[in-house]
Amino acid sequence: MQFLRTMFAAGAAVASLGATAALAQDYKDEYRVSTVVPAPFPWGIAAEKWAELTAERTEGRINLKVYPGVQLVQGDQTREFTAMRQGVIDMAVGSTINWSPQITELNLFSLPFLMPDYAALDALTQGPVGEKIFEIVQAKGAVPLAWAENGFREVTNSKHPIRTPSDMEGLKLRVVGSPIFSDMFSAMGANPTQMSWADAQPALTTGAVDGQENPLTIYSVLNMHELGQSNVTLWHYVADPLIFAVNQQVWDSFTAEDQEILRQAAVDAGAHGIEVARKGLTDGDTSLIDEIKGHGVEVISLTEDERQAFVDATRPVYDTWKDKIGADLVDMAEESIANR
Repeated sequence: MQFLRTMFAAGAAVASLGATAALAQDYKDEYRVSTVVPAPFPWGIAAEKWAELTAERTEGRINLKVYPGVQLVQGDQTREFTAMRQGVIDMAVGSTINWSPQITELNLFSLPFLMPDYAALDALTQGPVGEKIFEIVQAKGAVPLAWAENGFREVTNSKHPIRTPSDMEGLKLRVVGSPIFSDMFSAMGANPTQMSWADAQPALTTGAVDGQENPLTIYSVLNMHELGQSNVTLWHYVADPLIFAVNQQVWDSFTAEDQEILRQAAVDAGAHGIEVARKGLTDGDTSLIDEIKGHGVEVISLTEDERQAFVDATRPVYDTWKDKIGADLVDMAEESIANR
């Protein structure tokens, strides 16, 4: 009897392995992952880490290939989520800003001066607000797995230091293609111009635009001091969390075991990406800021009173967009930050 039980168990195991192998044979040879920027940007590093961990942990059953520059949607960052939902893209490590035209609630992270620091950002992504956002993303047709980040966005320009809203008057600033950004910079007296980053770089070089806003990691890797961006103001006005997500049909094609591997790989890759994104900017480490200053760039950190002047200038935008995003969600975010 013991022999029969042993043989039955062995047969069940073989059958299970056979089923797994059969399912794995239905997997694609390659799953296309969209990102905006490649390594050595933290964003690209996080995406590549996801691919690496997934291949390693699935023993090659799932192979992700990262396509940076949003090349799968001809460089149009704001089309990425729609393309993933439709199956043109299998997976993405996407910006909450770029996906906000399709998911209005993601504008939460672009509310001006909502998040004063990294602890506030973590309180949102790692708490009930993050869970609610994931529910909303899933309802829109993609499966969210984990968070990473592009970082807090700071403002730079070629004209003069920015300490007050009056310093923004008349500056031509490149902003991302999301309406809330145009509203914010218009409220501060600037002349916002929406354009892709591919168009922004030559525009900065020629002086067609005076400045831009991006995380310092982007500024550093792209050597923006060479594009005339000699003035940097650290104001933490918005942050840009990233979401690892998978097309729903692609997700459903994986075994439950592989789904969990893919999810955990995203969590681990996201944690690595966040660490890289904050290097030189947190925990008393100012090495990235020091590096930028070393190029002769003036880097300004606002006082509380100076920051408050920008908060006051953009408050009407905040109030208008709170209603568009959903007052309940914004209230939840404000409470999470207050209790961080």
